[in-house]
Amino acid sequence: MKFENLLVEVGGFGRHQAMVVLLLVIPRLTIPFNFLLNNFVAAVPSHHCDISAVEVEWGAENLTQEQRLTVSIPRQENGELSSCEMFREPQFHLLGDFFSNTTDLPTMKCQNGWVYDNSSFPSTLATELNLVCDQKAMNKATATIFFIGVLVGAAFFGGLSDRYGRKRMLLAAYLLAIPFGIASAFARDFVTFAVMRFFTGLGITGISIISIVLCVEWVDIEHRTLVGVLISLDWTTGTVLLPAIAYLVGEWRYLIITITSPLLLATITWWWLPESARWLIANGKLEEAHYHLTRCARANKREQVMMDMKPQVLSKVIVSEGSGNRKYTFLDLVRTPKLRRMAMLTGTVWFSVAFTYYGISLNIKGFGLNIYLTQLIYGVIELPAKILAYVSLDKIGRRHSMVSTFLATGACLAVNIFLPFRLKMARTVIAVLGKGLSEASFTCLFLYTTELYPTVLRQNGLGFSSFMARIGVSLAPLMGLLEDVWAPLPGLLCCGVAITAGLLSLLLPETRNVRLPETIEDVEQTRRRSVSSSENWKETESAPIK
Repeated sequence: MKFENLLVEVGGFGRHQAMVVLLLVIPRLTIPFNFLLNNFVAAVPSHHCDISAVEVEWGAENLTQEQRLTVSIPRQENGELSSCEMFREPQFHLLGDFFSNTTDLPTMKCQNGWVYDNSSFPSTLATELNLVCDQKAMNKATATIFFIGVLVGAAFFGGLSDRYGRKRMLLAAYLLAIPFGIASAFARDFVTFAVMRFFTGLGITGISIISIVLCVEWVDIEHRTLVGVLISLDWTTGTVLLPAIAYLVGEWRYLIITITSPLLLATITWWWLPESARWLIANGKLEEAHYHLTRCARANKREQVMMDMKPQVLSKVIVSEGSGNRKYTFLDLVRTPKLRRMAMLTGTVWFSVAFTYYGISLNIKGFGLNIYLTQLIYGVIELPAKILAYVSLDKIGRRHSMVSTFLATGACLAVNIFLPFRLKMARTVIAVLGKGLSEASFTCLFLYTTELYPTVLRQNGLGFSSFMARIGVSLAPLMGLLEDVWAPLPGLLCCGVAITAGLLSLLLPETRNVRLPETIEDVEQTRRRSVSSSENWKETESAPIK
């Protein structure tokens, strides 16, 4: 008997599995809140040099505010005031010649700080710490530092949750993200804020990779696609809610506290979560696995299945190397040829999808629309993207879904490179379409990766993949700096990465309608599709593991 067959008998998708998914909704909502937080916390509103200290010195106190700005601050080619420069001397002659060329007039950097437009943002990290002009790279680095924490957390939690269990390490992720998340709201300088956000990212990524594995490992073959897409809806919901919360809360410190507070409730609901029975059996914890399977059967009204089954029988459900005593590490991902090839491919694809997705998601000011509206549109488009992902995963399989969504994302990015900036609406529509397609590819990849790796290394595999993704995410916020080199360069880079990832996805094996591999040997053996999730035990017991 294989575990998939036992899971069908106790209920492959019933009240028990629904409870697991629902209990993880609250913590999973905080993932997009934190990942996209920088769009609002580190937003840079329109600003110009503060000239109040030189108005009297220059004899400009009798002028209107508009006239003061005209004689004090140069204008850019688009007519807007310069953000980082002011004239060395007042240029009173400009009052009668508004459109005069100012490029040859002597200027200097802002001497007394900046004046910010607070109409959209009452306060942000950038305005409070003046992370603009020469310090703008530090402002963008706040997102990169958070994602470096996410990167480290992927490796940290990936290995430990395969060793110590999904549920235990999920609690550790909660207890790490809460204090550091709240502490970052009280930071008074850049270094403190950066350190707090690093450790917040470390905890948040634990929630991300552990929760999806815990859900998928409790679901049978027939419902894996459905559950994978349902879990990803938490991200979509959070993406839609974030701009509304940011708009209502306003002040950046209160915003951080607001988006972190749901994790306090998550620590309470954690007590009702079951440990993964797959992981327990694979690690020789048969009594505990029997207990959780009995709870599952009872909740799904299949009590009879477990009544006559002894815990010792479960040892035959998953053949675990070393009788559950062996401890697996990331090194096991590269010890055998097929697993090593799989790890290299999934790592590269994860890097690519994250780099592309966040390259689009963190560029919400480049289309001339209200930042809250743009973020809302970016979130809403993900719902049809999920539907597309579900239909595609179910009908054409995992591999071809990945390829098609990646290539389509690259095509959208390519089109936007050649669209003139004056066509703001057209550029926004194409960008939103590309965002939706990149989200569809992310949805496919999460489910796909959990199906590729064996139970004994699933969290390590997902942790490694997530680690590679976070390298891409860490680089994405800095991509905007390339615009100073050549404006189309960020778009070209994203486009090339998306297309490359789509082509590499062709090299991965298909996993639709396939039993999850339990051991390394299962991956190394020839894989084939299972007949169906409702096949009888006798037929499947002799079938080779896919």
